[in-house]
Amino acid sequence: MSTAVPGTVLALGLGLWGIRRDGTLWLDEMATYEASRRGIGELWLTLGNVDAVHGLYYLLIHVLFAITGDADPLLVLRIPSVLAMGAAAAGVAMLGRRLAGARAGALAGVVFALVPSVQRFAQEGRSYAVVCALVVWATCALVDAAAAPGGRTRRAWFRYGSLLLAACLLHEFAVFALAGHALTVPRAARRQWIAAAAAVCTALAPLVVVSRRQQAQVAWLRFDSGMYAQTLLVCLLGAICAALLIRRADGWAEPSTGLVRAALPLLVAPIAVLMLLTPFKPLFVDRYVLYCWCGLALLVGGLIDRLLGGRRWHAAVAVVAAAAAVAALFPQARHLRDPAHRSGNADAAATARAVREAGRPGDAVVYLPRHHRGWVLPTPGTVAGLRDIALDSGPDASHTLYGVEASARVIRDRMAVEPRIVFVTDPSGGAAGSDDREAAKLSVIKSHFEKCRTVPNRGPRVTLYARRGQCG
Repeated sequence: MSTAVPGTVLALGLGLWGIRRDGTLWLDEMATYEASRRGIGELWLTLGNVDAVHGLYYLLIHVLFAITGDADPLLVLRIPSVLAMGAAAAGVAMLGRRLAGARAGALAGVVFALVPSVQRFAQEGRSYAVVCALVVWATCALVDAAAAPGGRTRRAWFRYGSLLLAACLLHEFAVFALAGHALTVPRAARRQWIAAAAAVCTALAPLVVVSRRQQAQVAWLRFDSGMYAQTLLVCLLGAICAALLIRRADGWAEPSTGLVRAALPLLVAPIAVLMLLTPFKPLFVDRYVLYCWCGLALLVGGLIDRLLGGRRWHAAVAVVAAAAAVAALFPQARHLRDPAHRSGNADAAATARAVREAGRPGDAVVYLPRHHRGWVLPTPGTVAGLRDIALDSGPDASHTLYGVEASARVIRDRMAVEPRIVFVTDPSGGAAGSDDREAAKLSVIKSHFEKCRTVPNRGPRVTLYARRGQCG
């Protein structure tokens, strides 16, 4: 286990560094908070309408909130992700040790902990870090199962299937790890792997059916050329590392073919499958396949290990390159702790106070888009004097995260007769988008009202609009 210590300690330390981010929350974290604070019965009904794909994670956080009582809710929300990334770093190190030796494993664990995306999601109250840890340890179990003697084979494959199923139930896109594992498993163990993979897919099928009915949740996904390009560059870096790891040359240590066979498919295959689906429906977001970073960490750690074991100048190159990489990543690590580094980061209590300050009792409030309503849900008393005129049914009554709004026509009619409206939008000021309700909100504001003032706030923009001449 000493192999896993450096990466694990580093991952935990980086996860705890600035974990509160001045009390700010990412919008997705707000969804976790809202759903997991509901009763079991209410949560079950909510999942029938929205976010079934995150249902098991919400249940786990619900239990954690029940156990911790009055503890800081922000820490309760994020600590599981910190611990999960520590476990993932340990798993990467153990996997590297089994495939290429103790030093390669320790280096891979450290590389994994330093990856900016790993640091980011170690501090986010969502399922991605836990899913990543489970996939990493499932990959360890796969390596064990493929090499296990006959007497232990069944237990090893059961452990593999159980870990991967748990990951898939927490987020169904973990199933794409099977694409990487399919290229990793040796021919002699392929029959057992197919059986285990089939069992995982069969058990996951009911969740897939339910989540398909809620596919409007991913309607926001679009082809992001920048994110796609960056991801492809990461895959290219992994491929270069793999080529150097299997190269035979004088003065180099022995090739690490076993490490490459496990790591490169885990890095590339899940990403490739999601990207190939883009012409039919864009589904690729880097956090959905966060576990792919395990593959890159193994390749980079293995390459550093091989260079250290080569000639003296090879080792010098490895040390200098590693030091330069750490120095280059440090500003990014600091930026990750900046409360404003994510779009949509905000202090929920401060946002609710800004909404109250912008208006006065009896004024209307409108949210564009509707999920900005989530910022005031944890402290409803703060904005109790304002009227949410677009809302038709509240979150609890409708068993949704943000409530159900009235039709576009009704929203337009309600806004048209208001003298003053507090408008809560994205920091950019809001956009009509493709939803006719959102288009109606923006149209009425632009055509019937003038801007009075914007209340300073980190996150959503809170602006008071009034009929011309009635800002006072």
